[in-house]
Amino acid sequence: MNEETLIGLFLSVIEFGTLLYLAALGELIAEKSGVLNLGVEGMMAMGGVAAFWVGVETGNPWLALLVAIMVGALFASIHGLVAVVLGADQVVSGLALTILGVGVSAFLGKDYVSQAPGARFEALNLGPLNDIPWIGEFIFGQSIIPWLALALGIITWFVLTRTRIGLVLRAVGESASAADSAGSPVVLTRLIAVAIGGALAGMSGAYLTMSLAPGWSEGTTAGRGWIALALVIFGAWKPGRVGVGALLFGGLLALEPRLQTFGVEISPILLSMLPYVLTIAAMIALSIRSRNRPSAAPAALGSTYRREER
Repeated sequence: MNEETLIGLFLSVIEFGTLLYLAALGELIAEKSGVLNLGVEGMMAMGGVAAFWVGVETGNPWLALLVAIMVGALFASIHGLVAVVLGADQVVSGLALTILGVGVSAFLGKDYVSQAPGARFEALNLGPLNDIPWIGEFIFGQSIIPWLALALGIITWFVLTRTRIGLVLRAVGESASAADSAGSPVVLTRLIAVAIGGALAGMSGAYLTMSLAPGWSEGTTAGRGWIALALVIFGAWKPGRVGVGALLFGGLLALEPRLQTFGVEISPILLSMLPYVLTIAAMIALSIRSRNRPSAAPAALGSTYRREER
């Protein structure tokens, strides 16, 4: 394996890790408030098609990213309305959101299939820093999005653990009735958390269609939203651990198309299955390991809260 190939692999690990981390970080915030949102795949698809459409029409990557964030937040708010305000089953609502998002994005993007992207996030040009052997290409050869993802992870950790806003969010996720009794706005907190989760999923979708794999086609998210969901559990609902998990699973996604170039003879069908099989295996291993331990999940995760029932 030559140096160029190795650097390309490392860059892909960061790119795929960023894609997964943004979506998983959004889901972590939603779940910390007690809301399970299985619509990550659909929100990523909607964000991806919205960003690609705006990029083609305007040529402005930042406007495309902003629209993707807004579309993801608005789309997630459907789940917030149905599951939080109306009290519907969160699992059913989230699954419906994924089906709706994948279907609507395919319809909206049908005229943009195989089109060249009108805008994309290019690698940063930091002058002499880019010329540093290995580090220049590996660290500074990325677009701005991985750096934004890192900053968002640090901000999320700080807000959740060091601020009153984070305390309220965690309290709502642990016991909605107790948080309500203490004067915390349970419904509003959960709605905002769900919208933020959708915004980050939309951002992840935009990164996919504008940078990681520029272009649009039906099914372009390819199940990565489900990996992001699993990462929240894998990372024990902690932003740092979720980030490490995102790099690990990002490495699997990056390695998938390269194994045969490394001389590993394996069926392409098995290669495409590998990241998802290992995701399931990791979830089974974690379940067995934590069988006799208290769960790290928010106590009220997935439960509906109705104030009049107090």
